[in-house]
Amino acid sequence: MAEGFKQANVIILHKSLADDFEIFCQANDGPLPLLYRSKPGEWKCTYLSNDSDIRTDCPQYRKYEHGECTGILTSLEEYSRQLKDMVTFYLGCSFTFEKALQESAVPIRNVEQKCNVSMYKTTVPCYGTERFHCNLIVTMRPIPQDKLEVVVQTTHRMKKSHGAPVHIGNPGQYIFVCSSHNSSCLLGIKNLSSPDYGDAVQAHPGDVPVFWACGVTGIEAVCNCKSSLAFTHSPGCMFITDLKDNDAVPDQELPKVYCISWNPLYYSITATAAVQKIRCLEETIGVDPGNRGVKHLYSQGELLKACLSMSHAQSVLITTGFPTHFKYDPPEENDGPPGAIAMAAMLKALGKNVVIVTDQRALNLNKKIIKEAVEQGVMETPVPVISYHSHSADSALQFLCEHGNTKKPRYDHLIAIERAGMAADGNYYNARKINIKHLVDPIDELFLAARNIPGITTSGIGDGGNELGMGKVKEAVKKYISNGDVIACIVEADFTVTAGVSNWGGYAVACALYILNTCEVHDRYLRKAVGFPRLSKKACWASALPSVAKEEKLLHILQQNEVRSGRTASLEMEVDGLPFYNVHSLMIERLLKATLM
Repeated sequence: MAEGFKQANVIILHKSLADDFEIFCQANDGPLPLLYRSKPGEWKCTYLSNDSDIRTDCPQYRKYEHGECTGILTSLEEYSRQLKDMVTFYLGCSFTFEKALQESAVPIRNVEQKCNVSMYKTTVPCYGTERFHCNLIVTMRPIPQDKLEVVVQTTHRMKKSHGAPVHIGNPGQYIFVCSSHNSSCLLGIKNLSSPDYGDAVQAHPGDVPVFWACGVTGIEAVCNCKSSLAFTHSPGCMFITDLKDNDAVPDQELPKVYCISWNPLYYSITATAAVQKIRCLEETIGVDPGNRGVKHLYSQGELLKACLSMSHAQSVLITTGFPTHFKYDPPEENDGPPGAIAMAAMLKALGKNVVIVTDQRALNLNKKIIKEAVEQGVMETPVPVISYHSHSADSALQFLCEHGNTKKPRYDHLIAIERAGMAADGNYYNARKINIKHLVDPIDELFLAARNIPGITTSGIGDGGNELGMGKVKEAVKKYISNGDVIACIVEADFTVTAGVSNWGGYAVACALYILNTCEVHDRYLRKAVGFPRLSKKACWASALPSVAKEEKLLHILQQNEVRSGRTASLEMEVDGLPFYNVHSLMIERLLKATLM
């Protein structure tokens, strides 16, 4: 009924609770977009509808006493005396956008099946106030995979009808175990066939579950408040207004949708403007020192998808270390650690748990580098540095998951940057085809094991194809990189970021994470449209960005610890007329300019 008109959830509370509930709505405007707050005893709402009467205009109501539902009503007229001291809140509803989706050729399964939409309780807490607190309630609509972006873009502009989805994909729960917190990055819904409100809606093959914040969240808050008397609409029995929702949104703000995990299936969103900035970063780091053929390993969009995945992660494991100088002690090169530290600094600033894993022989060296990086202001806080020991067939599983339980991974994203990767014959090679296996611990096993652990995704950053995670482009490595038929790494990561120098890839990741987390569209999706935007932390995040000064300090630290330059530092190259030794600084300046413009 009344397709294309705004519909409203209804919450009716005693006037003494009204101010606190309005604050609760403002703090959680995804599930509770406030259309109108009445005066005490105001039954009409001319702002939304002519000749309305809230006592009779919903098809069905619920009565709550001390948090318990004590009645299902078709009219509130018998409570007119009590309503004189009560305030009505009209809140936006997702039914409003269903007609707009149908006009965009999107099938609405609950409409097709002539049933109510499915609604679920989640484990996501709303921002609480003095009297009101609850977890988020969501609606779910199965959407064909090829319609996801049009659905997100259509509903994004309808801010007063819950706006864009807050979750796309598997809503299950995985507990990430780390030293600082236990948390779930999903919704915690165990069974889609058993909704808490509404009806079970049957998905078609190829449909993806898409979730929106729901106004029934207000009913949960009323129950938890336990006020002596309150009324709400019954879920699905809405107040229909006379208003249409036709708000326009600039193209730069329109969201784009990307799949960032296949096990479980999960999508993320960010604004078009953020996508364009990150593509600029990706193109910037694609400079090929010495024309080694690196440009042939490039695949557009990998940096964006890798960073979207990291942005959703709770706990990140980073590995680096390429002992290319096998005749020296230590044999490490200085490509890798600076990029790893740049990523770790930004991830830490964003509130992630971060751990670095490296070879046992290089453990103390890397701990010392991290300690000195903190002392000299390159990093704000230290990052634990650990090693991996392969003792048995399940060593990697035990390392990645608490007691080997795949439902309790310690990390949800693994990053390899300039880390020696295993070749087809089981050995590890530097660019000159020298076998350095005796210097490399089998950290590849962690990436291989992660393929079978739900909730863990992986990224590989490299500049030659022999690095861990570059197996995704191994055929191109064999064809275009010198000695590629021997040195190509066969271990794949979910996302492969190719750069002219691996450190540049690490710097680009740090910059892309900043871009994503300062994007209002992505920020809203991360916090499930509850609580306040996190943009107040923008200055803190900006201080974690890489800089020329930080790189100079870090390279000095590495030099003091006898870590030598990598192969790319000796190649003859000019960029814009500058010799190679200035190109690293130029690269950082270009990345920062693209990030902050």
